[in-house]
Amino acid sequence: MTTPHQPGETVDLTMMYAFHDGLRRDVAIIAKSAAVTGDDPSRLTATHFGWDLFKRFLTIHHTAEDDVLWPKLRGQFADRPDDLELLEAMEAEHDRIDPLIAAIDAALADEQGGHTALGDAADAFATELNAHLSHEESDALPLIERELSPADWALFADSQRNQIGLGLAPRYIPWLLDGATPERVAEVLAIFPPPLAAQYRTAWKQQYAELNPWAADYGRP
Repeated sequence: MTTPHQPGETVDLTMMYAFHDGLRRDVAIIAKSAAVTGDDPSRLTATHFGWDLFKRFLTIHHTAEDDVLWPKLRGQFADRPDDLELLEAMEAEHDRIDPLIAAIDAALADEQGGHTALGDAADAFATELNAHLSHEESDALPLIERELSPADWALFADSQRNQIGLGLAPRYIPWLLDGATPERVAEVLAIFPPPLAAQYRTAWKQQYAELNPWAADYGRP
């Protein structure tokens, strides 16, 4: 995962869209799972584990956007108020998502209260995150594709790779491709170094399925 990304002639948004698909998949599971969790320990364990994995990847992604991607674009748009306003909106949406993450953490930890706040917290989080993803895809990604250099896009990609590293790769790649179409799987694996793609095919995919971060009947089929 630490191999530097090699810039092409244009910005390739394949990984961004694949990551968004993974977020949408899991946020739907989170909301459904939380709605039926109650205080059943086995359901809470499934929700807590899947949530922690999801949260870790979301945090890495949003941190890279806040620390690398948006500042780079802001420097390019100093005299373009409309584009600056869009970047400010992206950051503001991240700021609204952060306390909703904390609310789910608090609800999962609330043993004495019976985790009663979990359903509402998960619904609020799902609504905010889905709105942010749609806004980013409709407005920010076309701007990135049009304005950002491939070299700067590679720096953004590398900032996430460095955070994930080889330690999280066996979880991250199967998580990213969970439920993806064969075409999307092929597109994404072509981006990773061949040894990692081979590891995914021969070991990591099956290991992830056996780990099953979202228990059956607690949010996913």
